[in-house]
Amino acid sequence: MEIQKILAACDHTLLAQTATWADIQKLIDDAITFQTASVCIPPCYVRQAAEYAQGRMRICTVIGFPNGNMTTAAKVFETTDAIANGADEIDMVINIGMLKAGNDACVLEEIRQIRKACRGRILKVIIETCLLTDEEKLRMCRIVTESGADYIKTSTGFSTGGATFEDVKLFAANVGSQVKIKAAGGISSLEDAETFLSLGASRLGTSRIVRIAKELQSEPAASK
Repeated sequence: MEIQKILAACDHTLLAQTATWADIQKLIDDAITFQTASVCIPPCYVRQAAEYAQGRMRICTVIGFPNGNMTTAAKVFETTDAIANGADEIDMVINIGMLKAGNDACVLEEIRQIRKACRGRILKVIIETCLLTDEEKLRMCRIVTESGADYIKTSTGFSTGGATFEDVKLFAANVGSQVKIKAAGGISSLEDAETFLSLGASRLGTSRIVRIAKELQSEPAASK
């Protein structure tokens, strides 16, 4: 698979607590240069990022991040604010405790409310697979399908594990035909990225693929 096809599926991501505006600008510059799908950044930088990118790159941000156990009203407010500031895509974290308690209806209703607040923008639902049983993952496949969200996403990258091939296979076999898959967390090589895409992922949440592309780009110059 050509590296540009992999890059085109990447949400070039920087969500570290220490990220500065200068870091975000560099992220956007690199994303534009390498033509990634979007940049995924903290909510506090969305307005600046949208103004800086001026339509050259899609701006994605996170809601209820990384734990997911805020109130629904708080998440809806975050989403409304992000959209007003210029976000093109929203990655929200589910309330994992509610899912584990069997409150599927509450989880579904929360996603639906955030879907409405997105006002037509892309919504990705982070279910944090490393904290779930296979039965809970299957329930989330059904819930995300019913919610009208655009994507089911594996991970925040801030918990005990990231994307696995097995989870992407499970998603691909159990989500509705309209639901796409985003693999995120720990994707560190072109080989892994290609495998995730071949298994059914449409997006990859990572910063490392752009780094690899930059290294490959500099190799001829370095060898002269």
